[in-house]
Amino acid sequence: MNNNNNLDDPGQGQQINIELGEKEAEGIYSNLAIISHSPAEFVIDFTRILPGVPRARVHARIVMTPQHARLLLNALEDNISKYERQYGEIPLNGAAGAFGFQMPDAGEKIH
Repeated sequence: MNNNNNLDDPGQGQQINIELGEKEAEGIYSNLAIISHSPAEFVIDFTRILPGVPRARVHARIVMTPQHARLLLNALEDNISKYERQYGEIPLNGAAGAFGFQMPDAGEKIH
């Protein structure tokens, strides 16, 4: 049976119109992501930490299935490769390493 409404089939050639609201178009700056998971989903909390500010607030939470988390990882890897071919390797030292998307130290508590 052929189901033309199957959104999980990337080969079907279906076009989706995506709307971007004015507020969402402004974007939210984040330099820290906290990722947790269960057997059913991945949860990514986007926040930002600033020097001298001891607290951070979650500005956006994204919840997705493990399959969609894998697809997101693949899409990020592909886009980072394209970016680095065009602009050069992205450095992970200096100011970018002081804050950002990094693994917490063992035993570090995140509130």
